[in-house]
Amino acid sequence: MTIKVISPKDFDEKLQNNEPIFLLDVRAEEKYNDYHIENPNIENQNIPKNIIFDLDKNGEEELQSLPKNSDIVITCTTGNSARKCAEILSKKDYQVTLLDGGITAWKQYTDTKHKD
Repeated sequence: MTIKVISPKDFDEKLQNNEPIFLLDVRAEEKYNDYHIENPNIENQNIPKNIIFDLDKNGEEELQSLPKNSDIVITCTTGNSARKCAEILSKKDYQVTLLDGGITAWKQYTDTKHKD
């Protein structure tokens, strides 16, 4: 199964172009509350990865807030957990894209960008 991937640079370009983005952050709530990507064009959702990993056991109520008919960008700390979540969600017919390198890569990208 091939999951679409977006680089931090391309993600940033979408934001600069005022494209609306639905961003699913699958990190633990504490990490999400500590830092998450904020932008007026982003609709943020935090569903910790364990909930997605255990969907078959726990049911899909937690997913009701996710759009079925538009793209969902998924992120975590480094991209590994997000990739697993993306695979699970794509099997459930969600349109998912992985933020390459996760929050770590995003922070590195934005830190570099702001040094210019």
